[in-house]
Amino acid sequence: MTNFLVAEGAPNPVIPSIPELIIGLIAFAILLFLMSKLVVPRFEKLYAERVDKIEGGIKKAEQAQAEAEQALAQYKAQLADARAEAAKIRDNARIEAEQIKEELRAQAQEESSRIVAQGQAQLQAQRAQIVAELRSELGRLAVDLAGKVVGESLEDDARRRGTVDRFLDELDATAAPASK
Repeated sequence: MTNFLVAEGAPNPVIPSIPELIIGLIAFAILLFLMSKLVVPRFEKLYAERVDKIEGGIKKAEQAQAEAEQALAQYKAQLADARAEAAKIRDNARIEAEQIKEELRAQAQEESSRIVAQGQAQLQAQRAQIVAELRSELGRLAVDLAGKVVGESLEDDARRRGTVDRFLDELDATAAPASK
């Protein structure tokens, strides 16, 4: 240990010498100049580009979100229009169904009336036929009975018709007030 202390004339390794200090300062100044002229502008440029990209990304995201909101509003409007159109179509279909139902009801009523009228006409025709048959049968029986009562033959057609018609008219006259 004494060897290191004895050498006082040797330079101290912790304290640099003046020429090294001057060369170090000059090199540091050159390095600082080069850094400020070449490296710092590149870093600033890269930093600005990165800021622009981030801000551009945010703007794009905001734009995309605004477009998405606009598309959503448009979709909702179209959906509301479609729902309104569907409701209109349903209402029109209901109205049309009611009209068809009324038309079918009217047609059924007309057909029913026609069938009833046709049935009544058939009944009237059958009644007239039955009345005619009954008149001829009743007339024949009346002529036979009248011939037996009178004692003479009423075989003459003209006579028989006149007697039968007179008898039936009297019968109708007595039956008419009773039915009213």
